[in-house]
Amino acid sequence: MFKKNVKHLQSDIFGLLASLPKASQKRAKCSEEQQFYKLIFCNIDEDIFSVLYSDVKSRPNSPINAMVSALILQSRKAWTYEQLFDSIQFHILVRLALGLDNLHEMPFSPATLFNFQNRLNDHFVKTGINLLEQVFDSLTQKQLKALKLKTNIQRTDSFLAASNIRSYSRLQLLIEMLIRLYRILSDEDKQKFQQQFKPYVEKTSGQYIYTLKGSDLPHELGKIGTLYHWISQNVSPLYQEHDIFQIFEQVYAEHFTVVNQKVAVKSADQLKSDAIQSPDDLDSTYREKNGKKSRGQAINVTETAHPDNSINLINDIAVNPNNKDDSKVFNKRIDKIVSQTPELDEIHFDGAFGSSDNDIKFEVYGISAIQTAIRGPKPEVDLGIEHVSEAEYIVSCPRQTVKSQLTRKRYKAVFDLSICGQCALQEKCPTLIQKKGRAYYFSHEDYLRKKRLRAIESIPPERRALRNNVEATVNEFVCKLRKG
Repeated sequence: MFKKNVKHLQSDIFGLLASLPKASQKRAKCSEEQQFYKLIFCNIDEDIFSVLYSDVKSRPNSPINAMVSALILQSRKAWTYEQLFDSIQFHILVRLALGLDNLHEMPFSPATLFNFQNRLNDHFVKTGINLLEQVFDSLTQKQLKALKLKTNIQRTDSFLAASNIRSYSRLQLLIEMLIRLYRILSDEDKQKFQQQFKPYVEKTSGQYIYTLKGSDLPHELGKIGTLYHWISQNVSPLYQEHDIFQIFEQVYAEHFTVVNQKVAVKSADQLKSDAIQSPDDLDSTYREKNGKKSRGQAINVTETAHPDNSINLINDIAVNPNNKDDSKVFNKRIDKIVSQTPELDEIHFDGAFGSSDNDIKFEVYGISAIQTAIRGPKPEVDLGIEHVSEAEYIVSCPRQTVKSQLTRKRYKAVFDLSICGQCALQEKCPTLIQKKGRAYYFSHEDYLRKKRLRAIESIPPERRALRNNVEATVNEFVCKLRKG
């Protein structure tokens, strides 16, 4: 049963903070953790997560704002689960950050936090809705208003990364499979193969990953891959009739490959969307809505970038498969970014984000797209296009300017052949030689593209390098991700 956590709003005159010496109270109130409590914890909309719980009267959920805040702190501090729970239990400032005003209460157990993460993941797989993203959006809106930031100028960039959360789940599955295998071994074989299985079967899979840092995961996956190969060669042939070993062989093939007689771990993007997610369910899949894979390694970040802002905030994050074109990913985000920040009228990005589809959306929303690099070779003769009216454009080359004509499907600009004949660039010119002159055919999309490519020339020089600053934001993400 869903229930909000409002207990933290009732301060105790004999509580944890009040029991500290005056000097310590002052430091605690000025600490990063206290600011986290005020800006993040207190502003988490717990109603977002009500869909994860039953409407039937039953045992209420653990405090959601505490669990979400804990996951944020864990990511920010790069803690293992063990370090997270030690900090919650023994670190006064961390307890204050989670709205705890005593030393004896634990807001949730490790099992509860794992179950909460599983609920989030299951909901995302079934619906394609990321509830943590909704929390981020809600917090961002409140912070933009509180800080009175200008949002009309923004910048965006993307980077490749491997999610530690996904890797934890992957490793837990692989360990769980080993535990299941060990259970069905004969007593004789358990004794015989004890040395190989021992590190993984003395704990639950959750307990095993509990002490791991994100940086440990590549090594752990490699180590378990070697063991899987050994089991496939030495143990599987003895238990071929057992279903669990058939599932094991499928999991082994899904997650590992043998290259030059060495076991290699498949990268996350090599895993198929219908890969086994649980030893209990061969039909379990890891998909988004409409059958699209949810495994993603490309992260797109958009943030405010007005020069007048004393600080800037990230206002949109998108995670997608790393084989998705940046321009297509961004196209799906534009509507949301505009709905969150309707004042947006200038967006900075590099050449990977430019496309005709995006140009059309920018035109609809009245957004000036500032592209800092051009995809592909630069044209040797660049023809300029100005939009005069719905039916007319002015097209210019280095030597002449003409008005366009409307054809059945496109627009056409015809240049004087006598002038073209004297041009040193005529052999490199993109126009077509016709009886009445040299013709250049184009569409409204071509006009929008040229407008985007030249937009950077229309803004002050000090604004032309705004996109570069987003790389500092990207670096903050990359340094915490193992494959940044």
